[in-house]
Amino acid sequence: MSDAPAPAHGDHPDGAPGGPPPWIRADMQQQMAWRDGDIVVAVPPKSGTTWTMNIVHQLRSGGDADFADIYGEVPWIEFFPTPDSDVESIVATLDAMPDHRRRAFKTHSAPPALPYFAPGEGPDVSYVIVGRHPDEALASFRPFLAAHSDEFMDMWGVPADMLLGPDFESYANGMGSGILFTLFAFVEGWWPLRNQPNVHLVHYSELLADPASAIDGLAGFLGFEPTPEQWPVILEHTSFAWMKEREEKFELTSTCPVPVLDRGAMLRKGKVGTAGEDGVTPEISAMVEGMGRSIVTDPAAVEWIYRGGSPGGA
Repeated sequence: MSDAPAPAHGDHPDGAPGGPPPWIRADMQQQMAWRDGDIVVAVPPKSGTTWTMNIVHQLRSGGDADFADIYGEVPWIEFFPTPDSDVESIVATLDAMPDHRRRAFKTHSAPPALPYFAPGEGPDVSYVIVGRHPDEALASFRPFLAAHSDEFMDMWGVPADMLLGPDFESYANGMGSGILFTLFAFVEGWWPLRNQPNVHLVHYSELLADPASAIDGLAGFLGFEPTPEQWPVILEHTSFAWMKEREEKFELTSTCPVPVLDRGAMLRKGKVGTAGEDGVTPEISAMVEGMGRSIVTDPAAVEWIYRGGSPGGA
């Protein structure tokens, strides 16, 4: 395992508000029995997680329109479905997954909260890492929080207003600050591993700009070889339009005894450059960048999370 120094998901410096909600338990990832062939979809909140989960599933299946819930195909290995859930039972379910196909998992974590196995030093695990402009992730997360169902929030005893704040600025300095810390700690954790052969970084803006090329790159990295007949099906099933028309497949419908989200929460716009429309002022944007530069030690990593491009280098 890597000993790359990075804050664990949800660990915040003294005085930083907005820790992870109680239904996220990153420690479960440490207790799993990892297997050769496992695929990890590691993405910060609201940075293309659901889309990437679907891309991996479609590549793995050769094009699947019949699945009921993407979270049944690509489990979220930090999610606690109820306050009464226990880590041992959830881990046992993950460990009992059949081995007729490669497992794939969602996480918002980076090492060391998420175990990283270097090639030849443990199970043969592949890590797909996605980054997004921090302003866009911050803007997207507030309406996502607001779209959590009343039943789910009541079950956890978490007042939605406490997370949202009365306005965007209050949210940005509260729960939003915690989300940003998670995002920048995520970059800090993965950046030193970007040149490892089992780690593949892709930027959300590049997925949007040329999805076919980005998906083809992921297929090559993961060792999937779609047939000529499968390829157009995969591209169709990973398009925003196809997914938006089938929102019920992407909204945690099978993971919890009550609805987690209102309809439309996972798939909003599928665009870049709209953070200002959602409340990110120039002052908030400057605060966000200052926070990022205080957490992420390599300026090249900050440049990448903001603008994409090749993450190469030493």
